[in-house]
Amino acid sequence: MKLRDLKTTLSRHPAQGVRFVLPDGNPIPAEFHVTEVGHVVKKFIDCGGTVRAAESCLLQAWVSAGDQDHALTTDKLAKILSLSAKVLPSDDLEVEIEYDAGSVAQYTVETIESQAGALVFALGNKHTDCLAKEACGIEPAAGCGCGTGKCC
Repeated sequence: MKLRDLKTTLSRHPAQGVRFVLPDGNPIPAEFHVTEVGHVVKKFIDCGGTVRAAESCLLQAWVSAGDQDHALTTDKLAKILSLSAKVLPSDDLEVEIEYDAGSVAQYTVETIESQAGALVFALGNKHTDCLAKEACGIEPAAGCGCGTGKCC
């Protein structure tokens, strides 16, 4: 999900709660805080020698052991995102959520639905991939690849 789409969704659902649901179906506790909004830039070289870059907007969700009364609303999250304009170069960035559930992990935002007075964010797992399959001698799966209309 792009940052601009998130901002639009928040503005269409004022004064609602915000809930994050992990890929395994377990929710992040409702009293979580968004403690950071970051512009993450990753510059790397793939195993085929191609230099690449990726950028995202990373929201860090954190739960305080002593704060059971906190609940983030759509209005508060919109305000936090407004403040983040100082570090985010564009609303065209993909939004990812970072959370520590035993180990720190980053998640994609798969869907957002309004349910019972809250916007529920269904989070998805990120996956690794070889970006230079041809250079590594890895054949794409049958029936997929460039020009076929199907991703591998």
